[in-house]
Amino acid sequence: MQLFRPARPEDAARCREIEAAAYSAREAAPLSRIADRIATYPQGFLVVEQNGVIAGFINSGCAHDVDMADDAFKALAGHDPDAPNVVILSVAVDPAFQGMGLARALMQSFVRRMVDGGKSSIHLMCKSHYVPMYEKLGYRYVRGSASGFAGAAWHEMVMNL
Repeated sequence: MQLFRPARPEDAARCREIEAAAYSAREAAPLSRIADRIATYPQGFLVVEQNGVIAGFINSGCAHDVDMADDAFKALAGHDPDAPNVVILSVAVDPAFQGMGLARALMQSFVRRMVDGGKSSIHLMCKSHYVPMYEKLGYRYVRGSASGFAGAAWHEMVMNL
């Protein structure tokens, strides 16, 4: 059974485990940053439970002017919960739960929550092999990003709500 809910402070360690499994060591957020994201903007940090176990999550912040190359935003510098634009910071599903459609279901639930919250757009950065997946979910490719975060090549995408 799947359950989608906002993250709670006690979820931080499990979310860090998933983040570490889904991203390279240079890309994965540390536990302190994940805990700060939950505390700062819990309505933008959505987890999915599968049979009572946190299987994945999405976390985000909001901005009036989105600059995807601004790596300081990963620490929610400039975050304003009332801003109309959502910036996804990470999407991660535990490898043990991949292939079950959880990423799609998680993203769809997240989008509905942002629409219900009156947001105007959702922005994200991803690696090139994820571009087609996000396009299938309704995101539009914007450009290759100027961000050099973790030494990787990133691509900016947006969904207007």
